[in-house]
Amino acid sequence: MADTPAPAPGTQTLARGLALIRAVADGAHDLRTLVERTGIGRSTVHRLAQLLIAEGYLRGGKDGYALGPTLIELGFQALHGNPLPVVARPVLEELSAQLQDTVHLAVRDGESVLYLDKLPGTRGAEMRSRIGHRMPLTRTGVGMALLLDSAPEWQALYEAEAPVEPGEVHPEDVDAFLARMREYAEAGVAMDLEDNEPGIRCVAAPVRDAAGEVVGAISVSATRPYMPAPRMRGLTAVMARAAQRISAGLGHREP
Repeated sequence: MADTPAPAPGTQTLARGLALIRAVADGAHDLRTLVERTGIGRSTVHRLAQLLIAEGYLRGGKDGYALGPTLIELGFQALHGNPLPVVARPVLEELSAQLQDTVHLAVRDGESVLYLDKLPGTRGAEMRSRIGHRMPLTRTGVGMALLLDSAPEWQALYEAEAPVEPGEVHPEDVDAFLARMREYAEAGVAMDLEDNEPGIRCVAAPVRDAAGEVVGAISVSATRPYMPAPRMRGLTAVMARAAQRISAGLGHREP
């Protein structure tokens, strides 16, 4: 809570209610945990939770608090208000049928990857990604694809997302990551070489809008036996073409 900006005057109650929703989304399912996670007083948490339940933003029961149906409704409205998932879906379905592996669509949300769509593969292990889930930008194929035009951010994001304490990131690891990103930016595709999940590899490509800005990324992922290096190299052209088709649907034209 210390890093959260102070709410504008008159918006404290709204900010607290939103904090409760976020805490429940992050796994706080009982009153005690909500108080600990948000730093809001117990009586205020209880009062706000009851209001949020009445409005459908939360559900309450013997198993504790959970996200409510109003959020599902609003989530679908937000999803369909964004043309990217609608334009991308037919292409993702074709990729899924052709490749038989897990296909993702994601966007950048702040300093995270946000998954908008996922079509599970028909072989190999299930992956922990899911629609609405966030993951690190520099540890995922779609995240690196989203960053291909953002070279000034590469090092800072990599160091911030490294699974070690600040200041303990080895310079050689940073140099290796930057070299990979330069290679990916030149090729127009990115690869997850088991950076995010052991045994899971993927090939990803950026999606651009009419202005040429990267607004999303798609990827195909599979376990190592189904994603050897030669196949990954072969999939770069497949994913690039698929991303270009989606981009064209958003008004992008290749130079």
